[in-house]
Amino acid sequence: MRFALVSCHVERPLDEDTWRLFARVQERQPGGFRIAALMRPPHHGEDRELWVERAREAAERGPLGHHTHWTSPTHARPTAGDPAARVREEAAWLQESGFAPTLFCGGGWYMDEALAQTLASLGYTDCTSRRGEPCSLRLRGGTLLGELPTTHSIGALARSLLRRRPRFLHAYFHDYDLLDRKRRYALVASLSLLGTRAVPAPFELPASLREVPFSEAFPG
Repeated sequence: MRFALVSCHVERPLDEDTWRLFARVQERQPGGFRIAALMRPPHHGEDRELWVERAREAAERGPLGHHTHWTSPTHARPTAGDPAARVREEAAWLQESGFAPTLFCGGGWYMDEALAQTLASLGYTDCTSRRGEPCSLRLRGGTLLGELPTTHSIGALARSLLRRRPRFLHAYFHDYDLLDRKRRYALVASLSLLGTRAVPAPFELPASLREVPFSEAFPG
């Protein structure tokens, strides 16, 4: 039996056209998949009230996650400062705003062990690794962090449907991908077909998981 998950990096939650298209796809649930919204919290000067309103809508339609862009809304990877501290600050604001995200994915696929320790302390399940199957990352001091690797982009998903399919698949897309009609149709068609070949899996991790050293999932 094959299992599949789908998530979206919601990086433009305040853009009207992008949000409208994402909300439509998330509500439609192509292939029977509840799409997790990994939302980028607002940066300085962005409309926080509108962000909260839209995050509440997304949380009603599927799992809610935390997606950090460290440098700016359009620059994902950190260029200065303490990445873990930024995530703690954002997480505190999310909690104060009434949200309890369960998932995390680092912008630009960034991860380090201090950040991983922070995610574990927040009770998040990480989705930043790009390979493998669900596991528990073993951190310094014996701390464990649940990992649901993100394995397939839109293109990789479409190609995988033509070949031997993996036992576990976590497909992702960016909200702005939906602005391109061809990419939007490719995503919906691929998910619809995937739904006939794999069981939509929950984003909750099973109780017993293989332990993997942090360096194996993030070799640097």
